[in-house]
Amino acid sequence: MNVHFLYWVIFVALISVMLYIDLYITDHEAHEKTLKSSTIWSLIWIGVALSFNASLYWFYDNGHEKAMEFLAGYLIEKSLSVDNLFVFIMIFQTMNIKRINQPHILKWGILSAIVFRIIFIFLGVSLITHFQATIYVFGAILFYAAYKMLKDAISDKEQVMNLDNSRIIKYLSGHFRIATSYAGKKFFTKIDGKSALTPLFLALVMIETADIVFAVDSIPAVLAITHDPFIVITSNIMAILGLRALYFVLSGMLGYFKYLKHGVAFILFFVGIKMMAAHFYKIPVGISLAVIFTTLILSVGFSLLMTNIEKRKIKP
Repeated sequence: MNVHFLYWVIFVALISVMLYIDLYITDHEAHEKTLKSSTIWSLIWIGVALSFNASLYWFYDNGHEKAMEFLAGYLIEKSLSVDNLFVFIMIFQTMNIKRINQPHILKWGILSAIVFRIIFIFLGVSLITHFQATIYVFGAILFYAAYKMLKDAISDKEQVMNLDNSRIIKYLSGHFRIATSYAGKKFFTKIDGKSALTPLFLALVMIETADIVFAVDSIPAVLAITHDPFIVITSNIMAILGLRALYFVLSGMLGYFKYLKHGVAFILFFVGIKMMAAHFYKIPVGISLAVIFTTLILSVGFSLLMTNIEKRKIKP
C-alpha cells in the first residue's frame, strides 16, 4: 500500500477517535472544566501530535523534511491559537456566557473550523499552484498581520469588545428573535411559540467569524513553510483539536504571556519574508523551524521573567 495513502487513512482514523473523545465524551461532563483536567487533556493532544510527527520522521516518504515541516506548521498554528483564545475569552465575557456552557460552543466552533480550514487550505494550494503570483499576495497578508499584531502588542491597551457595533449581531437581531435568557446548551428556543436564537448561538457565530478571520493569517503562514496539502492539513487540524482544552488552561493565565504576541508577530514577518523570497532563495525548513522554536521560547521565557519581576515590585 502507498505510504502517502496509508498516512491519510491513519490520520482520518486518528482524528475521528480524537474528535469523539474530545468533542463528545468530554462534552457530556456535567461539571465545569477544571484546570487539572484541561491541562491533562492539553498534554495528551500535544503528545498525540508529537507522536504523529515522530512517525512521519521514521516512516513517511522524505520523512526528515516532512516531519520538520509538520512541526513548524504545528508550532505556528498553536502560537497563533493562544492569541486567538484571548478574543474567545472576550466574546464569552462580553456576552456573559456561563463557563459550563463554553465547552459546548467551542465544540461546534472547532468542528466548523476544521471544515473551513480544509477548504481554505485546498484553495490556497490551488491558487499557488496555478497562479505563482499568489505567494506575493499571501506574503503581503502576513506582513500586514505581523504589523497589526505588533502594533496591538506595543500599544498594550486593554481590548474591549463592543457588541453594539457588531454588524453580525445587528443583522441577526434585525432578522431573528433573540432570547435574553439561556436554555441550557440549546442554540435555539421558543418565545411565545415562535423560534428564537439563544445567546449561545450568537456567541457561536462570533467565535466562528473570528476563527475565519484568524485562518486568513494562519493558512498563508503554514503555506510559507510547505505547499504539501497533507502536511498543512494535518498540522493545522492537530493544533485545532487541542484548542478547547488549551482554552481552559490559558483562560486565567494569558497575563503571563504578555510578550508572546511580539514573538508571534516576528514569526509572521519571518514566514512572510520566506514566502516572498521563495523564487530567489528557498530558506531551508530546518532554519525556519529553528527561528520559530527559538522565537517562541524567548518570547514565553521573557514574558514569565517580566511577570515575575513586576510581581516582586508590587509586593510591599
